[in-house]
Amino acid sequence: MNQAAFTMQRHNPDVLTCIANLSNDEVFTPPEFANKILDALAQSWASSNGGENIWSNKEVTFLDPCTKSGVFLREIVKRLNDGLVKEVPDLTERINHILTKQVFGIGVTELTSLLARRSVYCSKYANGIHSIARTFTNDHGNIWFERTEHKWVGPKCEFCSVRKETFNRGSDLETYAYEFIHSSNIKARMTDLFGDTVKFDVVIGNPPYQMKGGAGGSSDSSIYHLFVEQAIKLEPKFLAMVTPSRWLVGGRGLDNFRKEMLSSKKLLRLVDYPVSSEVFPGVEVKGGICFFLWSDTHSGLCEVTVIRGGSEKSDTRQLDEFDVFVRDPLAVSILHKVVLDGHLGMDLLVSNREPFKLESNFDGIRKVPKSGDIGIEYIRGGKRLAGFVPRSLITKNAHLIDSWKVLVPKAGSDGGQKIPDSVLGKPLISKPPSVCTGSYLAIPTDRKIAAESIQSYYCTKFFRFLVSHRKITQDAFSHMYSWVPQQSWDQVWTDKELYKKYKLTKDEIAFIESMIRPMELDNE
Repeated sequence: MNQAAFTMQRHNPDVLTCIANLSNDEVFTPPEFANKILDALAQSWASSNGGENIWSNKEVTFLDPCTKSGVFLREIVKRLNDGLVKEVPDLTERINHILTKQVFGIGVTELTSLLARRSVYCSKYANGIHSIARTFTNDHGNIWFERTEHKWVGPKCEFCSVRKETFNRGSDLETYAYEFIHSSNIKARMTDLFGDTVKFDVVIGNPPYQMKGGAGGSSDSSIYHLFVEQAIKLEPKFLAMVTPSRWLVGGRGLDNFRKEMLSSKKLLRLVDYPVSSEVFPGVEVKGGICFFLWSDTHSGLCEVTVIRGGSEKSDTRQLDEFDVFVRDPLAVSILHKVVLDGHLGMDLLVSNREPFKLESNFDGIRKVPKSGDIGIEYIRGGKRLAGFVPRSLITKNAHLIDSWKVLVPKAGSDGGQKIPDSVLGKPLISKPPSVCTGSYLAIPTDRKIAAESIQSYYCTKFFRFLVSHRKITQDAFSHMYSWVPQQSWDQVWTDKELYKKYKLTKDEIAFIESMIRPMELDNE
């Protein structure tokens, strides 16, 4: 009893606020942020259960399927310990009930499972002499971890799709085959781990975000959505997850996940932080961080809150009005005027990546031209350069060599991390005959005056504002231009003319002006 009493006291500083992250893929959740999510959960539980305090219900069960520091489970235990005082007056009995009957976790690695047990049980062994739990008969208690192997089907894992060549390695290294997402029947697997009487009312966690090199080569593969999908299969009453915000707009392999989540109408609340360091100090997650509350009984509008620099904007809306999530409600009103009129988008004119099948690091560029050479524009070390290559080298889009082109950098700003944002890199006009490396996308046209018109349009705040709502990370590809309407290419375009054409209000204009930086062309 004395051990439990000592442990449940509040101590300052909290050691879990001091732990450095292992990597940007497995980010530890700060206690303050975890408690914000638990507050939101308690509020939603009360609204759905006649005002009941979730922390006073000794039957409610909680699962963190991707526990790292154990902060969610620890904070849940604290709250249940306070809430169940009347129901279970004896402290030792109360703590033992909470730890053995209500809170469960799965470690993502052996190291984090030990850390989580230390946070929750005050011992790395659930049945150790220092553990505040009293009836566990095994080391792991209700925080489980065992080494799991990938299931290789050809070159990839059947469950997480990482490549065998990268992750098929020795027993002395972590496999990163996370247990929760490596099962074809997650309900049966949870029964194996925790017994057939456990039904999880709340699933909550901050899953690993991606696998380094998981998509092959230097490309990473997102995996956090797999944890969300598995959690939903457990049919909890509530699901709360912390994830990168990029699934809301883009992300490789996330289109179906985004469509299903936004159209499900089961999202009660979505809280979005465009600047990840405001949640995780010292950690940059491109596109920001969000958490959501999902309810099995909800079917309606979602309460959306966007938090940036201490400022909060909230509204209640339908999430699937567009094919991607739009962060700001004022932007929604602008999109209604611009996007929903059936226009042809600029995505039909902007080339796909590597328009001439030359990679960004292509090294066959000559400084001095030879007979039959054409010009090439490229970026190296952040500098824009020009050189020459043989015309015969070009096998993709060779018909565009003799066109005028507006070349736009593939890489722009980091998805609204700083406001006002430039969104895109500066364009340049490339006269024929010419090509470019994959550092650029190309907008071809048949006339110099049209190229100059397109370039002026691209530089407007209006143009880049519309792109910004489909671009949440650094790179901009053609589909991110789909909300930008095509214009006639016989004039120089200005924001003033575009604001007037689309009948934007003073507030809408002021919003665009505050969000997007001016773009002045130079003589590059």
